Amino acid sequence: MNSRERIFTALERKEPDRVPLMELGIDQRTISFMSKNCSYLDFIERVGLDAVVISEVRDAGNLGWIDKKKKIFRDKWGTIWRLTTESFPFPIESPIKSEEHLKAYSLPDPYALDTLGILPEAIKRFKGEKAIAWLGPADFNISWYLRGMDNLLMDYVLRPRSAKKIANMCMEYYVEFHKRLIEEGVEIIILGDDYAYKNGPLMSPGQFKEFILPFLKKIVANIKKQGAYCIKHTDGNIWKIIDWIVDTGIDGIGPLEPGAGMDLHKVKEKNGNKVCVIGNIDVNLLSRAPVERIINETKRIIARVSPSGGHIMSSGNSISSSVKPENFLAMIETTKKYGTYPIKNIENIYE
Repeated sequence: MNSRERIFTALERKEPDRVPLMELGIDQRTISFMSKNCSYLDFIERVGLDAVVISEVRDAGNLGWIDKKKKIFRDKWGTIWRLTTESFPFPIESPIKSEEHLKAYSLPDPYALDTLGILPEAIKRFKGEKAIAWLGPADFNISWYLRGMDNLLMDYVLRPRSAKKIANMCMEYYVEFHKRLIEEGVEIIILGDDYAYKNGPLMSPGQFKEFILPFLKKIVANIKKQGAYCIKHTDGNIWKIIDWIVDTGIDGIGPLEPGAGMDLHKVKEKNGNKVCVIGNIDVNLLSRAPVERIINETKRIIARVSPSGGHIMSSGNSISSSVKPENFLAMIETTKKYGTYPIKNIENIYE
């Protein structure tokens, strides 16, 4: 199998030739560890990841600079961000501050020429060889970028019609934008909205079901209708809402955070006949542990999660600037060495 076939086989909950590898994002510090002149796409090829993931926030290239010195820019939605030392920027100001702003707000153009970033280059380089994935937000994350997190959660209680109007606007945009991406050659859409923190969802399960789930279902259904795979990522502890997420029809779930109680073996036991599971070597371990610990943890995940297929190996989130490059490479090499199918039991891994 080549990398593309390996990823697709896992997403169909079958056994590929070995456990596939992918990451949502890789910090430039780790990429530079390989070579000072190494690009993100070069790194994907050199270390042998099976999917190339293009980030809407990181790689889309449509930055409207406000202050380059302070690394502050405005995105296509009107949200103001600050670039940090990490791969992903941080939102610092939201454009919809009142009902008047909402009434006057206009959606960005999903067919604008400057919204694809390095995607065409990635497709030209890897099409047919590696799985081409696009990571972006959906209804919830864009809603809170537009309103601010505190305001949005208050809207669920005080201004429910406004909250649903914003979510519906976001859904309408992504129905068109995902259609365009898939026509361009994207094969997997990864929805990156974060719904939880380490102890549970950011909103009540009832609010999730009312204000997020209906729009998420439509976005997933559209992706599937257009012929692409869909993966749902979220940070935090999502046990209270995971069944609803899985039942939207997604093909994969993850990476999920082990430090938030998301044991991938338990997720697979509960939902493995419905979705491929993705992850989940703890980013804290990748940042602090010795290489030997990473090797053993990777073996443990393979032994517990990979048997019978339907598993893609990755960190529990993404490769941040704190991750030791040697640990990330150890995770990759250990997966390639011990993740060959058939994987039957733990003895196969530790012999």
